Amino acid sequence: MKKYLKLLSLLLLITIFFGIFSGCTSSQTQQSDGSSQTDSQKTGSTQETKEQSPGTGSASGKITDRPVTLTCWAGLNSNVAQHSTSYSEIPLYKELEKRTGVKVEFLHPPAGQESEQFNLMIASNELPDLIEYTWLSYPGGPEKALQDGIIIPLNDIIDKYAPNLKKYYAQHEDIEKMVKTDNGNYYCFPFIRGDEFLLVFYGPQLRKDWLDEYGLQVPTTISEWETVLKELMNKKGLDAGITLSGTSEISMGGFIVSAFGVLYGFMQDNGKVKYGPIEPGFKDALAVLEKWYREGILDPDFAAQDAKTKDAKITGGRVAAYVGYAGSGMGRYTPLARQENPKYELVGAPWPTLNKGEIPITGQIDHPFPGNGTAITTKCKEVEIAAKWLDYAYSEEGHMLFNFGIEGESYVMVDGYPKYTEIITNNPNGLSMGQAIAMYARSSHGGSFIQDRRYMEQYMQFPEQVEAIKTWSNHKALLKMPPITPTPEESQRYASIMSEINTYVSEMFLKFVMGQESLDKFDAFVEQIEKMNIKEAIEIQQAALDRYYKR
Repeated sequence: MKKYLKLLSLLLLITIFFGIFSGCTSSQTQQSDGSSQTDSQKTGSTQETKEQSPGTGSASGKITDRPVTLTCWAGLNSNVAQHSTSYSEIPLYKELEKRTGVKVEFLHPPAGQESEQFNLMIASNELPDLIEYTWLSYPGGPEKALQDGIIIPLNDIIDKYAPNLKKYYAQHEDIEKMVKTDNGNYYCFPFIRGDEFLLVFYGPQLRKDWLDEYGLQVPTTISEWETVLKELMNKKGLDAGITLSGTSEISMGGFIVSAFGVLYGFMQDNGKVKYGPIEPGFKDALAVLEKWYREGILDPDFAAQDAKTKDAKITGGRVAAYVGYAGSGMGRYTPLARQENPKYELVGAPWPTLNKGEIPITGQIDHPFPGNGTAITTKCKEVEIAAKWLDYAYSEEGHMLFNFGIEGESYVMVDGYPKYTEIITNNPNGLSMGQAIAMYARSSHGGSFIQDRRYMEQYMQFPEQVEAIKTWSNHKALLKMPPITPTPEESQRYASIMSEINTYVSEMFLKFVMGQESLDKFDAFVEQIEKMNIKEAIEIQQAALDRYYKR
């Protein structure tokens, strides 16, 4: 009996000992987590959401300790394609697997066939676990994708398994409104531009070295643009003053047309939806472009030239201006051209206005949520793990990984700032900065995370790029529609109407500009669009806009 009591006492002491040890370990873990958050706040991250554990009770701290493989359909970014055949091969996702314990196999459609392959996948109902896509372009909108049984609503999923994204939504109600349907359904883990600095990245650009050579100022009005381009054409013997690519520059930022208070497409004026091409201002803009084309100011090849031809004109000194991106435009053309001409320099110009001193009505500006993200499909059997894997990107550690890559390899912290290493800025294998970033992070091409402005501050390698963004940002940001979502029924009817109208408007735009159709026929052009039921399409857009404001 005494032996039994001694044994019982010994067991009791052991139990108490491990209980105390466990409590100490738990306390130390909490202190460590607290210290980690304090340190992370010193990094200057623009993301307000701090790290929360992605664990699900795993002893290792990972999402899971059991073997789990998810499949994800996603387009392969062209910068990644320069060095890898799949996201699965790049250091970013290898590191992510190491941290979370989740393996993801990516399924990539052939480049240029993304839309076709997406439609085939949906029609076959052979779905992966995850799909990264621009869901606002789904036929019928994201609500239709939910109704079709393609993807699942994420409201309860985010509430239970995505604490980081949930916290971000609570802190950013204006963005939260963008990432759900009119019915209040969340449908994807979104790509979000986390700072206003990241919303503007595109605009008019001119040869600054030529402007300086002849004492010319950067033009601000349409008449100044015409004068400056003519002067440079005469002085330099150029092929044209400015080169464009069909209608893309007109629709992307409203080049020329926005000066007349219209856009190439739907727009909203104080909450009232209008269709730009049938507004009087559109005719005025066409008159300017027709005159430029007739006088050789506008590149005669603008309607049908490929990217390589356009690039050669810009870097080879055959045109004085174009409209393009700060990164893949100015940032790419400048070093290429300086190999032959060290004095080559570009400058960002304001969006043109009608009168001197006016602030442009609008220009290029993206929404914080541009519409793309990763959805969980109805075929996914590991919904909890999929959600936690996606949510990791919105934690502090995930934020740094998706924006800067692996600390000590692709970036180092310098006075609290994540500075890219030479493997990014001066890649030993000759990769461009965009291609090198794409090996370690997704900050240069989107995904499902919150983009950090500190990536862009370093991606802009030339001071003129930063100045260009500041210049292009100076506009009233009027007219642009928010990311509305028509109902499935509305979307079907809207697509039926606009498919024909879009083709007609594109064809007539080119004919008007190239002088193949007289602008005297503009009224007939408007009448034809009205016969094609544009008013019904406007009503659909108006209803969706009204619902958006009520979210």
